[in-house]
Amino acid sequence: MAAPRTPRKVLGRLSLPERNFVAEALRTETVGGVLLLVAAVTALVWVNSPLSDSYQSVRDFHLGPAALGLDLSVQHWAADGLLAVFFFVAGIELKRELVAGDLRDPRAAVLPVVAALCGMAVPALVYLVTNLAGSGDTGGWAVPTATDIAFALAVLAVIGTSLPSALRAFLLTLAVVDDLFAILIIAVFFTSDLDFAALGGALLGLVVFWLLLRKGVRGWYVYVPLALVVWGLMYNSGVHATIAGVAMGLMLRCTRREGETVSPGEHIEHLVRPVSAGLAVPLFALFSAGVPVSGGALAEVFTQPETLGVVLGLVLGKALGIFGGTWLTARFTRASLSEDLSWPDVFAVATLAGIGFTVSLLIGELAFADDPALTAEVKAAVLTGSLIAALLAAVLLKVRNAKYRALWDDENRDDDLDGIPDVYEQDKPEYHLRMAEIHERKAAEHRRLARVAAGAGDRDDSPA
Repeated sequence: MAAPRTPRKVLGRLSLPERNFVAEALRTETVGGVLLLVAAVTALVWVNSPLSDSYQSVRDFHLGPAALGLDLSVQHWAADGLLAVFFFVAGIELKRELVAGDLRDPRAAVLPVVAALCGMAVPALVYLVTNLAGSGDTGGWAVPTATDIAFALAVLAVIGTSLPSALRAFLLTLAVVDDLFAILIIAVFFTSDLDFAALGGALLGLVVFWLLLRKGVRGWYVYVPLALVVWGLMYNSGVHATIAGVAMGLMLRCTRREGETVSPGEHIEHLVRPVSAGLAVPLFALFSAGVPVSGGALAEVFTQPETLGVVLGLVLGKALGIFGGTWLTARFTRASLSEDLSWPDVFAVATLAGIGFTVSLLIGELAFADDPALTAEVKAAVLTGSLIAALLAAVLLKVRNAKYRALWDDENRDDDLDGIPDVYEQDKPEYHLRMAEIHERKAAEHRRLARVAAGAGDRDDSPA
């Protein structure tokens, strides 16, 4: 007779290695998120100040070799060039999740994959319904489908410092899967006329990149020039250049071999992630988030079908899609939610995922490239929807903050001071032996202090 399957927990406690990895990744992304917010606010202030002409001059300034088809504006360099670094890191994250993280286990991978798919499908549906009802342009259906992990974690840094690691990991994994599907959407739906010669050259460059990795060739001076060539060819092929970044990220090895403390992929991610979070994404935000804001412009966000569809997609579609996908997955796989959490916690994180920003701004530029006025209005809608989602999530998370703080304290308690949280050692006999010794020493100290207080001397009877 087959042994009964152990019931699976949804959003249960992470393994210690996964918890440590998530904590390190979140620290970098949180700093990057704060820089992202600063860049976005700077862009909004700059473009709505008397210096707005200078903003447009810098944003539209062209540079680069025209002979190579790369005479691009600063805004395009940020969107097509710097975001390739962001998607390179996303590719490494996805590869690591597939081979060493939560996604390597098909049973565990079902939850974030289904949640991410529903969290993209429902916002797109909300956008389409809104625009079909209002006779709007349905071409922007993909704008509200993205989640900006850096922006979301920056909000968490302010309002959710005690959020349990399982919820943080769920948001991070969800965003990684979300990035993958966003990349596929860009590649499939926003590819212009193809230049097959350039595309063939880019694919050949990727093959060379893969062969060099397989042969164990090392040295940034080999890979960085090759990556730039692949990126340039991909850009000229008509396929969005960020695809080159994610393709190279997926090729890196993210499993550890004997004698390795970190895999090559983890090492490179550790080096490149600060560049992505601290430079690439903030600069993209600086030159993409600059949209004129006025009372009339904000009112139009809620009256035009295209912009209203974006706001509703981010605020309602994301929350309902992710929450519904998570609940349905738990329901039909007979998994149960962790005892420490409740479904409102999942809904709060799903609401936080409605912060679209970076990728939503990028898709907005691609979807309405022929209509600069509508592009600016859609950008304003992305900013508005992301802000509303952040405020709603802040309220929902604050309601349970006391509970989260208690969970966080239990999760990080280390009474035996060995550097490993006690919750990961409670099943080990040596842990209980250490704790018994600690309790005995404390009891002996209490007895000594009691004798001193009673005038009976200061004899030490603690165990040797």
